[in-house]
Amino acid sequence: MGEVREQAPDSMTKPHLSDDELSKIEREHPEGLSSAQIVSILVRKGVSFTESTLRKYVQLGLLPRSRRVGMKGKHKGSQGLYPATVVRQVQRLKTMMATHTIEEIQRDFLFIRGDVETLETSLEKIFAVLSAAARPRSKGEGARSIDAAEKQRSTTMQRDLAETRALAAELVAKLTALEARLAMRARLEREAV
Repeated sequence: MGEVREQAPDSMTKPHLSDDELSKIEREHPEGLSSAQIVSILVRKGVSFTESTLRKYVQLGLLPRSRRVGMKGKHKGSQGLYPATVVRQVQRLKTMMATHTIEEIQRDFLFIRGDVETLETSLEKIFAVLSAAARPRSKGEGARSIDAAEKQRSTTMQRDLAETRALAAELVAKLTALEARLAMRARLEREAV
């Protein structure tokens, strides 16, 4: 006989962060969040979550690993920061766990999601650096011909940068769509059994 699952309560009655709240967290913490910050955000919103659960999800490959970042000041050491999108990912996992096992989630839904989100974060950082470097540099007085040439080079770089950004967005979209199709195929195959 098949596995019996308890019906999950309506997701709207469960504690969660809205898309606006998640976007705000991601904007306010572009450098990332510590494990303590992640837990604090979720617990304040009524979501049951601990640092040990965070570590477990990372070990299972459901969430991205933290990266070490040096603390400002003498002899402050470093701390691990997770991408700010990890709060969104935890919320998605919690929702999925109401109707799926961790193994099903790993196998059928999120087998590359964390890697794709890490790729998106990395690409945004790369584009921010390239955009800053491509801005025209001002020259001293009397260098009008150099300024015009510099402006033309900057315009060309900005156009190339926009094209490259569009290619990166297309890559991410195709990876996400491919993952979704593979996940759907796996679910259909499982249901057919």
